Amino acid sequence: MADTSIEWTDATWNPVAGCAIITPGCTNCYAMRMAARLEAMGVEKYAGLTRKSGGRYIWSGRITLDEASLVIPARWRKPRKIFVNSMSDLFHPDVPTDFIGRVWDAMAAAPQHTFQILTKRPERMRDVVAEVAPQPLPHVWLGTSVEDDAVVGRLDDLRETPAAVRFVSFEPLIGSVASADLAGIDWAIVGGESGPRSRPMDEEWVDEIYGMCAESETAFFFKQWGGRNKKTAGRDFKGRTFDEMPQSAVA
Repeated sequence: MADTSIEWTDATWNPVAGCAIITPGCTNCYAMRMAARLEAMGVEKYAGLTRKSGGRYIWSGRITLDEASLVIPARWRKPRKIFVNSMSDLFHPDVPTDFIGRVWDAMAAAPQHTFQILTKRPERMRDVVAEVAPQPLPHVWLGTSVEDDAVVGRLDDLRETPAAVRFVSFEPLIGSVASADLAGIDWAIVGGESGPRSRPMDEEWVDEIYGMCAESETAFFFKQWGGRNKKTAGRDFKGRTFDEMPQSAVA
């Protein structure tokens, strides 16, 4: 587990590492670059998780289960918001259901924290969570990523998933999501893609989401404009920063 500069959380915890590209939102995933860097540094957990293609590193499709990491959250006594699997997807098809159940046990044993789980595979999350955790833990938030209108159906799977807090990450936002329905969604994160191959984000797309959040009473968090230098682009929207959190957020 490690502290992080991600604006909407405090720390990351990766009981799983590695993933696979499934939709355009995955194309420039920062975790692929990071995994390749960690492998080059000799970190065994990331060995073989990426391969070089077209002059850059992409996911190989392999994953690593980090059994030893399961005890870490209970040892960290200071309450934190913890992003689960920033370097993977807990609901990747190769992550066994029983291992996901053990991740849930680890979170249950650390109620001082708030755990934030984000997936691009909410249909599997819906099915697995119904099996391993039909009674939601109040300190576990479940979310899905939606990059454009082509995948807004992920929100329907999220709504059908037992959860104390449901959230959506519109990041990287690479197209309009005007057809999205935020009913039953507690929190929306919006962000443009960053890095050397980043695709631009239109302000109109952000405006659409801002209006949806107001109508559905969904907390609105604007993370970044993105671009090659995200710090220069900043994170002001409508002349201010938006750091709204769900009402149940831990202070």
